[in-house]
Amino acid sequence: MFANLILGCIESSNQVVGVLRHDRIIYDPISLKIKDIFFPSKDKSFINSLNIPEIKVNSVNSENFRKKILELNPDIILIGSWSEKLVKKTIDLPKLACINCHPSLLPKYRGPNPYAQVIKNGETKTGITFHLVDSGYDTGAILHQAEVEILPSDTGETLKSRCAHKAKAEISTLLTNFNNEIIIPIKQNEKKATYQKQLSEKDILLDFTKTSDEIDRHIRALTPWMKCYIPHKNSFLRVDKYKITEDKTATIEPATIVSKGNNSLQIACSDGKIMEFTDLKLLGALPFFSTNFYLKCFVKIGDQTI
Repeated sequence: MFANLILGCIESSNQVVGVLRHDRIIYDPISLKIKDIFFPSKDKSFINSLNIPEIKVNSVNSENFRKKILELNPDIILIGSWSEKLVKKTIDLPKLACINCHPSLLPKYRGPNPYAQVIKNGETKTGITFHLVDSGYDTGAILHQAEVEILPSDTGETLKSRCAHKAKAEISTLLTNFNNEIIIPIKQNEKKATYQKQLSEKDILLDFTKTSDEIDRHIRALTPWMKCYIPHKNSFLRVDKYKITEDKTATIEPATIVSKGNNSLQIACSDGKIMEFTDLKLLGALPFFSTNFYLKCFVKIGDQTI
């Protein structure tokens, strides 16, 4: 999102007078300096390639940031995928507006990582929303929206990439509308608002009392940020490759292991379909205690994945 918003601004003949990259609020100044020398991030390399001035502060809410913005005197502060909540002193800095680009069709899917949440919940479309920043989380008046189709094969990663490219195209429209003074902010409908929490450790465990389609969406939604695991007694098997087989069973209880092989399991789902998992990895397995050894000695046909 960072790179695409910058490119969208430049390609629509607007000047980017300064950028603050997220690394600045994650690392202390000394650690970041060392990292930038030996292991520069994509964001660092990108802004260097375009000779864009970097704002070197550790927070958008710091006095140093506000002083720099007053010097630069921008019309707009544009935000994309930022973890800090802006205070009013920062929001009021630009001449025209402080605008956030949120990757969902607000007011639905406020909060972090909507890419994963929309796939997990089986949505067929999402989008990007440019909205005014206010004191809430993704609650400001909407300035511009555009839809993005969710494909049946989408992962969180592929959907994020398409949303970012959509933002690049749509920022041009937004800025043109600002220049032509034809923007009318639209207040969000709170009755339709939803908020999704950040993904947590509990999201990595697969629940085979759900349908095979729900489990497939769950795995794709978390890719590439988190690996999913199959629970078995007090152990956990990491999922890498899987497929929904043509086999069906209406008599076996969901979450039951129906067969096993070399580093592989077949498990019944609530819709009667069977999911096959291959190249499984036992969490924390020692070299002499392989995944295949665990499956042969400790996993039985008929065991429940709970």
